[in-house]
Amino acid sequence: MSDRREIVIEPITRLEGHGKIDVFLDEAGNVENAYMVIPELRGFEKFCEGRKAEDLPQITTRICGVCPVAHHFASTKALDAAFHVDPPSAAKKLRELMYVGYYIYDHILHFYFLGGPDFVVGPDAPPAERNILGVIKKVGLDVAMEVIKHRAYGQKITAILGGKATHPVCGIPGGISKPLSEENRREIEKMAKSSLEFAKFTLKIFDDVVLKNKDYVDMILSDPYTLKTYYMGTVDANNKASFYDGKVRVVDPKGNESVKFDARDYLNVIEEHVEPWGYVKYPYLKNVGWRGFVDGPDSGIYRVGPLGRLNAADGMATSLAQQEYECMYETLGGKPVHSTLAFHWARLIELLYAAERAVELSQDEEITSKEVRNNPGEPGEGVGIVEAARGTLIHHYILDEEALVKQVNLIVATTNNAPAINMSVRDAAKGVIKNGKVDHGILNKVEMAFRAYDPCYACATHFALGEMPLVVRIYDRDKKLLTQISR
Repeated sequence: MSDRREIVIEPITRLEGHGKIDVFLDEAGNVENAYMVIPELRGFEKFCEGRKAEDLPQITTRICGVCPVAHHFASTKALDAAFHVDPPSAAKKLRELMYVGYYIYDHILHFYFLGGPDFVVGPDAPPAERNILGVIKKVGLDVAMEVIKHRAYGQKITAILGGKATHPVCGIPGGISKPLSEENRREIEKMAKSSLEFAKFTLKIFDDVVLKNKDYVDMILSDPYTLKTYYMGTVDANNKASFYDGKVRVVDPKGNESVKFDARDYLNVIEEHVEPWGYVKYPYLKNVGWRGFVDGPDSGIYRVGPLGRLNAADGMATSLAQQEYECMYETLGGKPVHSTLAFHWARLIELLYAAERAVELSQDEEITSKEVRNNPGEPGEGVGIVEAARGTLIHHYILDEEALVKQVNLIVATTNNAPAINMSVRDAAKGVIKNGKVDHGILNKVEMAFRAYDPCYACATHFALGEMPLVVRIYDRDKKLLTQISR
C-alpha cells in the first residue's frame, strides 16, 4: 500500500500555454480522480471593448502566435456579418488559400515538434530525448530539413496573402486588402505541390512508426484513451469537412447527426459551465445538458479539432485525403472513432487535405481576380466561425452605431475541448498509475492524453501576463496534499 495520495505534474509540456495536472489517489494508491488545472485568467474580450471594429482582425491575432490566422479570419467573418456584406468569390478563395497554408505549417509543427516525439522517440524515452531533437535523431537530418522547409512554405503562403507570416493584416469587412499577382500565384502553386508530397511522406512515417507497431495501435484503442462523446466540425454543402466556411455539424456518439447550424445560431446550441478550480469555461450542448465530466449520449460534452471534424463529416473533399480518411476508419474499427490518440492520425489526414486544397486553389482561374472587396453596410451584430487547427473557433461581436465594439464573446477550440481534455487526463491517469507508482514514462502517458488535442491555453484563457509554470499535485480523498512534482 502506498502512502502517497497526490501526484502533481507541473509544468505540463509540449503545449501552448501553461497548466498543471493534479492526480488524487485512493488508499491503495490507485487514481480516484485527476484534474487539468489552467491558472491563466480569461480576459481578452474586455481588451476589445471600445475599439474600432476594423481593428479587431489585427488585435485578436495577438491572442496567440500559434493560431493568429484562425483568429484573423474568424474576426473578419464576424465583421462581414456585422456590416451585412458578402465578400466576392475571389476574396473567399484567397482567404481559404491563406487558411490552408496556415494548416500546413501548424499541423507539421504539432506532429514533428509536439505530438510526434511520443511515438517516433517513444512514450517511455527519457524526457531529454522526447523532443524534436530526438525525432531528428530517429528520422535523420534530411527529414528535419524537409520539416523546416515545409513549415516555412506554409508561413510563406500566409505572408504572401496576409502581409505577415504570423499576424496577418489582409482581412477587411467585405473581402481582402489586395489581389494575388500571377507571379505570386505561381510561387504558391509550387510550394503547395511540394507540401502535398511532404504530407504524403509524413503519413508514410506515421504508417511505418505507429500503425505497424502493435503496441502503439493497442494503446490508441485502449480504454484509458477512449471517450464516447459528441463531435463538432464545420462541413460544406455535401457534409465534407471544411476549414474556412460552411455550417457547423454535430454528431452523437453513434455518428448520427444531432444538429447542424449557421454561425449566427451558435448560442442556441452551445452553453458554458464554470468550475471553481480554473479559469477555463466548459462548453456543452444545450439540448443535451451538463451532466458533469462524463461521456455518453446523455452528456452534452463534445469534441472538436481534427478527430472531431472527421467524425462530424461524411468525408473529405479531396481524393487523397478521402482515401486516408477511409483507411483510418477501417483500421480503427469504424465510424465514429472515439480514440483520443487518433487525433494524431486525423491531423495528418487534414495536412494532406490542406495541401491538396492549396494546389486546387492556386490553380483556380479566379484566384488572381481583381474583384476582392465589396463595400460594407451599416454596423450591427455578427458571428464568425472558422475551424482553427485545434477545432471550432467562434467570434461574436456587437457594434454600436459608430462601429465601436460594445461586446465580444470568444469560444475557442481548446475551450470547446476543455471538458473532454479533463476527462481524458483523468482516464489516462487511472489507466497507467497503479499503487501510487510513477516515473517519467508513466507521467508522460498522462500528458499524452491532453497533448493529442494540441491544446492552446493562450487562446482559451487569453492571459495578460507571462509565465506560469506547470505543477502536478496528488491529493488523497480528504484533499490532503501527498506529493508535488514540478518541472
